[in-house]
Amino acid sequence: MNPVIGLDVSKGESQIQAFLDKGKPYRKNFSIKHDIKGLGNLLEFLHEVEKSANNQPTVVLESTGHYHYPVIQFLEEQKYVYIIVNPLISHRAKSSSLRKVKTDAVDAYHLCELFYKEELEPYKKRGVQLLNLRNLTRQQESIAEISAKTKIQLHSLLDQVFPEYRGVFGSLYSRVSLLTLLAFPTSEAVLSASESELSEKISSLCKSRSDLWAQERAKKLKKAALRNPFQNNLYQSNIFNLEMLVNLVLQYQEHLSKIANEIDSLAKEIEEYHILQSIPGIGEKIAATIISEIGEIDRFNNAKKLVAFAGVDPSVYSSGKFTASVNRITKRGSNRLRHALYMAVQSGIRDARKKKTTDEIIARNKRLREFYDKKREEGKSFRVAVIACVNKLLHWIYALLKSRTTFQDIA
Repeated sequence: MNPVIGLDVSKGESQIQAFLDKGKPYRKNFSIKHDIKGLGNLLEFLHEVEKSANNQPTVVLESTGHYHYPVIQFLEEQKYVYIIVNPLISHRAKSSSLRKVKTDAVDAYHLCELFYKEELEPYKKRGVQLLNLRNLTRQQESIAEISAKTKIQLHSLLDQVFPEYRGVFGSLYSRVSLLTLLAFPTSEAVLSASESELSEKISSLCKSRSDLWAQERAKKLKKAALRNPFQNNLYQSNIFNLEMLVNLVLQYQEHLSKIANEIDSLAKEIEEYHILQSIPGIGEKIAATIISEIGEIDRFNNAKKLVAFAGVDPSVYSSGKFTASVNRITKRGSNRLRHALYMAVQSGIRDARKKKTTDEIIARNKRLREFYDKKREEGKSFRVAVIACVNKLLHWIYALLKSRTTFQDIA
């Protein structure tokens, strides 16, 4: 017999249905909680099905964000084979029935039926290092997005309090700039302090710079305060909010710095991380994101599956005598991987600095630039040409990771 157990996973619980073989449901469905008692009941049921079928059952479940993690960890500890099904595949199987029924019990039943209809592969595990790296890069992206929104709010509020402050420092969001703004958030605060006091404060906040640099910034700050249209701020709430946003941006910068250091120390131990960086246009951050999203390259039998995982394979539409000539990419894979690859291509095809001896401009990734130019000469739009480059880049990445070799850019 070929037993299978279908799990319809939801938040904090799962609905369970078992089959001893194709067309042979076993017992009625039931639900368990994702706690010690519930997982213990699942283990007893697994043993029961195994005894009845004389064979260890395979567990089938949908990918449900993070809700299925407790079950997956439990199955790995108990050494049971499990299959994680793409929701698009399971939805297609559920839709094949003429009756429109949607319950957790029915979904678990359909997962069992899907096991016998489709050639589903057991889940290929990712290494612990790569999973840790993926968690860190995703958290880094999440905090970076929040930080960017906070900076926009700060920029908007600064226009209402001290717009002339921009330009005093090279970067408004540098640490010394934010700390100086925190100490002197208004024109009134700047003008009430002497130039030497301002210089000493700036110098203490940025000890890597000279005293002369600090004096120049103090002079700029004084001039900015005199030019500021808001000499007196009527709304104290704006000052309070400004100080709060500055502190938030500083905190996010500190968190991002810690995460970057953690990613760097973890990624240095992973061979694939260094292999990816051998491709011109792929730096540390992009390499860490790509390898953490791809995981173990052995999860993919060929490059086409990797392309599909990234969601950059073209969709196909054909009906009767009609075949669509304009096909968009599926976008059904990892959007984080897709974004990282897009950035890698943008960086790779961009012109590098001119050679000192000639006026010739050399692209960072010559082979990728030649491929891009070829697509453009064929009449492809910029977006289509870039997607083609992403596809080409993925084939290179697959070949390099499979062979464990570095990229050799042909001059």
